[in-house]
Amino acid sequence: MVHEARIRHMIGVPPPEGAYVLYWMQQAQRTEHNHALAFAVQIADELALPIVVGFVLIPDFPEANLRHYQFMIEGIADVQASLERVDIPFLILPGEMVASVVKLSEKAAWVVTDVGYLKIQREWRDQVAKSLTCPFTAVETDVIVPVSAASDKAETAARTLRPKVLKLKDQFFDSVSPPHGRGRPHSLPEGVDKSVDPLRLLSKIPVETSVPAVSAFKGGQQAAKIRLNRFIGESLENYENAARDPVAQCQSDMSPYLHFGQISPAAVYQEISGSEASDGAKWAYLEQLLVRRELSINFVYYNPGYDRYETAVPKWARNSLQAHRSDFRPHLYTEDQLEKAETHDPYWNAAQREMAATGKMHNYMRMYWGKKIIEWTEDPVEAFNLMLSLNNKYELDGRDPNSFAGVAWCFGRHDRGWQERQIFGKVRYMNARGLERKFKITEYVKRVDSLAK
Repeated sequence: MVHEARIRHMIGVPPPEGAYVLYWMQQAQRTEHNHALAFAVQIADELALPIVVGFVLIPDFPEANLRHYQFMIEGIADVQASLERVDIPFLILPGEMVASVVKLSEKAAWVVTDVGYLKIQREWRDQVAKSLTCPFTAVETDVIVPVSAASDKAETAARTLRPKVLKLKDQFFDSVSPPHGRGRPHSLPEGVDKSVDPLRLLSKIPVETSVPAVSAFKGGQQAAKIRLNRFIGESLENYENAARDPVAQCQSDMSPYLHFGQISPAAVYQEISGSEASDGAKWAYLEQLLVRRELSINFVYYNPGYDRYETAVPKWARNSLQAHRSDFRPHLYTEDQLEKAETHDPYWNAAQREMAATGKMHNYMRMYWGKKIIEWTEDPVEAFNLMLSLNNKYELDGRDPNSFAGVAWCFGRHDRGWQERQIFGKVRYMNARGLERKFKITEYVKRVDSLAK
């Protein structure tokens, strides 16, 4: 059974007639360990109706491009194959989100969806709720602890959220049964193709193509599991000591899969905690998954201005950066120079090239990358917007709560004031000497150069 704290009934009483229960798949693009899908199956069983899964492919998700769409559609093809094996109809409809969901719902007795945390996702669900006449339920499945159960406010740092999620986490490892069909519905929405090839469909919609797809990551729940199992077998034991080292390549690379909901964070947690790695290694990773990731979700959920400098950056940091805005900057770069990795800093250039070539930047370098943009830009507001733009354009996990919180962190969010210095004021500073002292950073540059060729 799905924990009641995950469930939000938004509207309605079941109509006297309905042909099926619809699961509108949006954030959680998987069939495995999906609480929303499990709840939809439960409702279908209670109503003795078939279940249908619907997915809407919009061509203009803000800041998304071919790189993101290709990865997502590979995952949707995986979902399609998985649902076919259990005889659940999967309808893929291209078009505007709300109107398409309403069309998919026209013969539904109940509509269930997953929960997304970005403004656009929350707006979609609110608009759908206003347009439906049947019951509409949202189920939170892309966090371990539901965001409002963990806290009723925006948390200031990991240290304030940590005890709350650690106290609650064991309550939310509710078992989720694999989906099963109840036969085919006798009636489906008119004008919806029942046999769409997702990859072929992608070639027909007008997505932004300026950023190419990448070969370093293949989308889908099966690819996510393979990558996770490889990480556990080969690298997890070293995670506590090597995760921050850009040379060691000791990262799980789960963030693109978590971003598109192709793997459940609860499933990742259970695989990591059940592994044979040392407790120190396991908890170093689970701190990132449970505390840091869910702190990012807390940030976007309770702060609708998560993508604006004036509301994402704390007041103390804005004041400090403003006080040092006129400080002399030895290096200034345009957006074009930064995007092309044309700076004097070989380590920063390597980080930018890694992101552009592979769709993912090493996490420690991502922090360094952001700090340098602040240093090399005249105005902190300009730096914030530029950082978000480049991150969201090239990272597979761009436009994610982790991305918005990570950019805000570079400007002091979820951090404290440090000793005052030029340009940064009291905001944390990072420099190339630190990279050279801690890591064999030239090896990182060599590796990225080989990838980017």
